[in-house]
Amino acid sequence: MSRIGKSPIEVPAKTKIAVSGGTVAVEGPKGKLAYTFPKNVKIVVTGNTVNIERVGEDRQSNAQHGTTRALIANMLHGVLEGYSKDIVIKGVGFRAAMKGGKTLTLNLGYSHPIDFQIPEGIKITVGEEANTKNPTVKIEGCDKQLVGAVAAELKHYYKPEPYKGKGVHIVGEVYRRKEGKKAG
Repeated sequence: MSRIGKSPIEVPAKTKIAVSGGTVAVEGPKGKLAYTFPKNVKIVVTGNTVNIERVGEDRQSNAQHGTTRALIANMLHGVLEGYSKDIVIKGVGFRAAMKGGKTLTLNLGYSHPIDFQIPEGIKITVGEEANTKNPTVKIEGCDKQLVGAVAAELKHYYKPEPYKGKGVHIVGEVYRRKEGKKAG
């Protein structure tokens, strides 16, 4: 029995949740999200609480029970408060700028700039770090998975290297730094 799946989800006052067929739709001040849940779980909405019940007693049902509950709780949090990730770009001459409102242009030391098309539902703002001239990129949205995927894709363009620390850093992640060669 999943301990996470057993606990009910409280629906906040400013959000609405609707279950129809195999889909859960959540709406709030930050946006709308929908999730198609697996056949081996059943979602019951009573008043302002949501309960997730298993249909079967097999291993797959047990795994989907807690996962479905966590995904619905994340959706409710996302449409109410939203999710964000911060990125710092470290390196001499590395820059980030918005172009046209839906394109993020990154200059990461390559012979060409990288134009990243911002997906629907994501808001990106570009600024500078307080003490240094390192550009910062703030990624915001109501879908936790999409915010993390955009941050990971931006990091993929120039992963942080361990010697000088150059690259695209996601704030909060731990990067291993190495010591360089020493003179004999």
